[in-house]
Amino acid sequence: MLSSRSFTIFSRQCLSRSSKKWSPALIQIQSRSYVAAKDEVAKFRGTKNPNGNYTVTLIEGDGIGPEISQSVKDIFKAAQAPIEWEPVDVTPQLKDGKTVIPDEAIESVKRNLIALKGPLATPIGKGHVSLNLTLRRTFNLFANVRPCKSIQGYKTPYDNVDTVLIRENTEGEYSGIEHVVVPGVVQSIKLITRRASERVLRYAFQYAEQVGKQKVRVVHKATIMKMSDGLFLGTARKVAQEFPGIEFDAELLDNACLKITTDPAPYADKVLVMPNLYGDILSDMCAGLIGGLGLTPSANIGEEVAIMEAVHGSAPDIAGKGLANPTALLLSSIMMLRYMGLGSHASKIEKAIFDTLAEGKTITRDLGGKASTSEYADAIITRL
Repeated sequence: MLSSRSFTIFSRQCLSRSSKKWSPALIQIQSRSYVAAKDEVAKFRGTKNPNGNYTVTLIEGDGIGPEISQSVKDIFKAAQAPIEWEPVDVTPQLKDGKTVIPDEAIESVKRNLIALKGPLATPIGKGHVSLNLTLRRTFNLFANVRPCKSIQGYKTPYDNVDTVLIRENTEGEYSGIEHVVVPGVVQSIKLITRRASERVLRYAFQYAEQVGKQKVRVVHKATIMKMSDGLFLGTARKVAQEFPGIEFDAELLDNACLKITTDPAPYADKVLVMPNLYGDILSDMCAGLIGGLGLTPSANIGEEVAIMEAVHGSAPDIAGKGLANPTALLLSSIMMLRYMGLGSHASKIEKAIFDTLAEGKTITRDLGGKASTSEYADAIITRL
């Protein structure tokens, strides 16, 4: 694929300011061939090391990252999960004016094919772009999976949330294609390709089959963006034909936001899949229904590599004080185990987490308790 910078130059050449018509050269990009039908997308292909364990790259992150990562390591050890951790440093570097992560970290992730990541803070005022965005681009992590499920023991205005959102992670408005047309006028191009759309849509249908969801729903604004969202929606209809056991429909973004916040229960049997920007907004909105990002897991899936992550901030104000809540990273690690085919270990740890939260006696302060990070982790270990 073209880089963002190359495509920016290319788009300027293709789009005539006077005619505003796309040239055949750009249309060719949209008409690239589909992925072979029914190919399994993003299957974990890692193998065990000589010790009989899987090696997982661990990006502890900044701020509270090392503390919550330690909780995951302690709980995995107690649960005898067949995981060995390979910590790496992803302190950003500027190379030829671009933000990159160290080669050693890249090689670790490529070697292990799986990583767990704590919160990362992008250095301010040093020319770096988002580290999270850099990781997604480096490893072509095309799908962001965000389950949001109500947690017993933590009361919110909603008791019946069980949504799964899958967000296309590589293009849309986040392609970085924008330029000044004339002073005071900026053009930002929303890039939607059939190939990227089909890839994330096929993954959404496969994910629905794997987790037992009965329906896949595309969230879109094809009524307004008839070509871009129209391409995404049209591709979804074609992919849906390969999965006759999964119901398919579509819903406008604004309607989806209204209905989910009115009553999320009807969305419990569905996987929602959508272009990049919509997924960014809607996934955080759904996280708010269950109590915030501190309780929400996340997975970034690529064709070869997957990185599970905590999507909340690095909270430097409480770093080192033992106050951090590791739940989001723990639940992300559960997603990681299931992705790796280690479902029994995932279920055992997950039950211990949810039982500890439901009891409500040994939980962190942000959840209404008085426990430290390590005390909360120890309570989960006791339940194992």
